[in-house]
Amino acid sequence: MILMENDWLQVEFSSSGAEVRKVAHKKNGLDYMWTGDSAYWGRVSPVLFPIVGRLKENRYELDGQTYEMSQHGFLRDVEFTIHDQTATKISFQFQSAGRYTDVYPYEFTAIIHYTLQEDSLTVKWEIVNENNETMYFSIGAHPAFLIPLLENERVEDYHVHLTPAGKVTQYELKNSFIHEKGMVHDFSTIQLTNDLFANDALIYSNIDQVELLSSKSNHGVTVLLEKFPFVGIWSKYIEEDGTIAPFVCIEPWYGIADTQSTTGNLKEKFGMNSLEVSQTFQAEYTMTFK
Repeated sequence: MILMENDWLQVEFSSSGAEVRKVAHKKNGLDYMWTGDSAYWGRVSPVLFPIVGRLKENRYELDGQTYEMSQHGFLRDVEFTIHDQTATKISFQFQSAGRYTDVYPYEFTAIIHYTLQEDSLTVKWEIVNENNETMYFSIGAHPAFLIPLLENERVEDYHVHLTPAGKVTQYELKNSFIHEKGMVHDFSTIQLTNDLFANDALIYSNIDQVELLSSKSNHGVTVLLEKFPFVGIWSKYIEEDGTIAPFVCIEPWYGIADTQSTTGNLKEKFGMNSLEVSQTFQAEYTMTFK
C-alpha cells in the first residue's frame, strides 16, 4: 500500500486502479472507507472509465465496428505508476499504449491526482486525448463509505442530504437501464433504511453536494461535486434478509448507463463526453470526513 498523510488524515492507496483503500481520521480515530469485503462488494473506490454503468448487451458500436465492454469499463483494474508525490499530494498515471484497443479504440493518458488539506481529500482527473481524432468517453467515481461508523449506531441513524445546483432530474435503473423519473422538487433529508436500495441506485442530475451523516454522532462524509452532470447513491441490497451492505457509495459521474432505447453508437450515448485532438479533460471532487 502507498501512504499519504497530514495532521488530520492518513490515506492508503493501491496502485491497482489508483484506488483509495483506506481513510483514517487521526483526531477521532474513525476509519471512513468500506473495507472491500468481497462477501458484499470487493472494491473500495474504483475509477470508472471509459464507460459508467452498463452497456446494452455489454457492447457498443463505433465507426462501423462493434466492441464489447463490461460494466464500468477497465481502468479500475489497470496498474498505475506514481507520476509525482509530495507529503500531501500524489499523482498516478496510466498510458494506454495500445493495450486496450480490442475493447476501446482510442489511445489516452489518465492521470489521477489526490490532495490532502486538513480533513479533506480532493480527487482530480486528467484524461489526455492521444489520438488524431475526437475521443468519446465517460468517467466516474465510486467511493464506498462505511456505515455505521460507531458500534452503537444503526443504518437508520444515517441520512443523505442533497444540495441542488439548479433544476434536478431523478433517474432510476430498470434491468440495468436508465429511465427518467422526473423533476425533483422536494429536497428533504433522505433517511437511510434497509430497503432504500431494493431497486438499485438513486441517481440525480445537477447536484452540487451530497452529505452522508449520522444524526446520532454527526460523523460522516460530505462529497462536493460541483459541475458533475450526475451522481449515483448506492448500496448493495441483500434480498435474503432485506438489509443493505454496511456501506453507502456516493458516485460523481461524467456519464451514465445506457437507456433501453439506445442506438448502441458510442457517439450518441446519453451522457457521453467528447474530447478533441491533444486536448485534456479535467474534473475534480472533494471528500470531507467529519
